[in-house]
Amino acid sequence: MQNWDEIRTAYQVARAGTVSGAAEQLGVHHATVIRHIDALEGRLGVKLFQRHARGYTATEAGEDLLRVAQVTEDQFNQLLSRMKGRGTEVSGELVVTSLVAVGPLITPVLAAFQARYPDVLLRYLTGDRLYRLEYGEAHVAIRAGSPPDQPDNVVQPLATEEMGLYASRGYVDTYGQPLNDAEFAAHRFVGADDPDSRAPFYRWMAGAIPRERVVWRGNDNRSLEAAVRCGVGIGFLPVREATQEGDLIEIAGPRPEWTSSLWLVTHVDLHRTSKVQALVQFFKEQARAGAF
Repeated sequence: MQNWDEIRTAYQVARAGTVSGAAEQLGVHHATVIRHIDALEGRLGVKLFQRHARGYTATEAGEDLLRVAQVTEDQFNQLLSRMKGRGTEVSGELVVTSLVAVGPLITPVLAAFQARYPDVLLRYLTGDRLYRLEYGEAHVAIRAGSPPDQPDNVVQPLATEEMGLYASRGYVDTYGQPLNDAEFAAHRFVGADDPDSRAPFYRWMAGAIPRERVVWRGNDNRSLEAAVRCGVGIGFLPVREATQEGDLIEIAGPRPEWTSSLWLVTHVDLHRTSKVQALVQFFKEQARAGAF
């Protein structure tokens, strides 16, 4: 690849945010870094970085190039490891992404993984945004709901999350406790702001509970669960958490239609790299041990 040195330099500048940081990582003089960036921008005819007093920030064009560079760097490193007889080495940066709601479930597993492989630098990115594996934005994604169907992804089942309806003791003291589904319409509920939420339990709520009875709505499961704990209304919580809390009362136990599946997703280009395979196998090992 004729311009790989320049692309690799740009990638390191984006990671470090400064010329000096990239130069230190690459083991070259800072003038070499600037020369590579200027040459690459000149060849492509676009600005890859915005220069400012604190360093360099990638432009939209720069972000596109750098996503490809991330995948290519991973693949090159894997190739070099095999050529040097270190194909099973697990090290370097590993980016994992999931919804915020499953963070408490995933974090202890990732911590145990890093304890086993201390040379891995872990980046755990959470949020509603779907990081694009095909652009190298993440190595491994844990996704919930229906099986992801993006092309070129390797999708494997990881675990299921049982959900139940709960209310705080304060809510029950004030409003009483519904004895069956028919009494739900007389109660107050906490639910998703988006009536078309993909979560199976919120799809059930959209069809079974009158919309006006969903008196507290939000787009973050953690804040919705906090509202249930505060006595705002009846809402969904993971059974594994709710059963550990003495102030919560089960209104309705888990049902199959409320169960949310967790999926382990990797991209075919990086699925066989040592660090991705190590994490995938570790997740499966922890699932068999009951960590999820």
